[in-house]
Amino acid sequence: MGERDDPGTIGRRVQQLRTERGLTQRQLAEPTYTPAYISTLEAGRVRPSDEALRHLAERLGVGFDELATGRPARLAADLRLRLTDAQRTLATGEAEEAAAEYAELLAEAERLALGWEAATALLGLGECAIETGELSEARGYFETAEERLGDQPLPARVPALRGRALSHYLAGELRYAVYLLETTLDELNRGGLHDPDALLLLYASVIGPYMDMGAHARAAQAAEFALALAPQVADPALLARMHRSVARTLIAEGRVAEADASLAKAAELYRQLRIRTELANCHWMRGYVCVQNGELERGEAELREALAMLSEKRAALYSSQVAVELADVLHRRGKSDEAAELLNGVLGDLSSERGAVHAAAAHRLLGIIAEDARDTEAAEEHYVRALSLLERAGAAGDLADLCRLLGDLLRRTGRVEAALDAYRTGLGHRTAPGTTTLGPAPAQPPL
Repeated sequence: MGERDDPGTIGRRVQQLRTERGLTQRQLAEPTYTPAYISTLEAGRVRPSDEALRHLAERLGVGFDELATGRPARLAADLRLRLTDAQRTLATGEAEEAAAEYAELLAEAERLALGWEAATALLGLGECAIETGELSEARGYFETAEERLGDQPLPARVPALRGRALSHYLAGELRYAVYLLETTLDELNRGGLHDPDALLLLYASVIGPYMDMGAHARAAQAAEFALALAPQVADPALLARMHRSVARTLIAEGRVAEADASLAKAAELYRQLRIRTELANCHWMRGYVCVQNGELERGEAELREALAMLSEKRAALYSSQVAVELADVLHRRGKSDEAAELLNGVLGDLSSERGAVHAAAAHRLLGIIAEDARDTEAAEEHYVRALSLLERAGAAGDLADLCRLLGDLLRRTGRVEAALDAYRTGLGHRTAPGTTTLGPAPAQPPL
């Protein structure tokens, strides 16, 4: 914030308002300033302090923002109200409708030179593009928002940084996504900037990349941190609606500062509502841990909970990723037909550009199911597709495992030389997960 016009423009505005109100320079100046100071200010030869502008605004009967920028405070407050309306639309799962609202608000914020509001609209457009799977567009919105917020403290820039990392992750660029998230977490924790919402957003977002890179211990730790930081709000949507209604009334009555306070509460509650959707990742992580411990029934329940949370918000890409994990558990519990149906249903939402690792996991599992049904041709086709997806994403641990599966299949069908090639490729990708691809873990938050 802190935006204001140049001294010359402010001086002319003060002179015009003073003349319109029939005040002399002495009447405007008293009791705090001198007529000479007002004369110098109106001539544009001095940059007034915030204290001086507040004094002049009160004497002239206008808001501080209107005097400093020429924009009536009510215009900015009304724009912020409509931004919370767009947040509500997105939080309830209507991404395309929300995108149209954000685009209109961005144009208006830029016309009024409202930098913070324009950045908020860009973040909203980025979130909408993530929901609809338009990852390159999302990355562009987040990068522009980050540039607009360049002079803000790090916690204020976290949503843009996290959005950028998420767009890289969903496109299959795992290492870079982890780098962005870990360096931001480290800077927050080591710098003492322990903003709970910023930390929660980052920890919830880093779980998926950790899992796909085989860094399971870090994923489990991030999930525990996220759950410990999660805000306890009984019904954020209901409270946010109340604050929006209050803000509308206050704006109508000209009580702009009070309206802004209500709007800030509404915006925070809608953000928490979005974060609750993020926490589906934590249920997914718990499900994974249960499965690793042999608790398949409990793991299935956790993954179904995660899938239900994401499906309710119509988050197609995230839903598809969790569905792949759930299908794996279903297959291990002897429900292979249900698993195959689930996988075939989500493959249309996944590709080399959107969720490459989970698209590969879907093909891998369909290959295993096909092998169980003695359909070796279909199994090989799925394995080969999975291999090409994983090579692009650089998921080394998964590549090694897939090469073993493909090698075993080729050996059983009598193609020994091809099987040896597959095994050699797998050995080339074999790494210790989380040690060769990741650096030291970021500093921990003070919980």
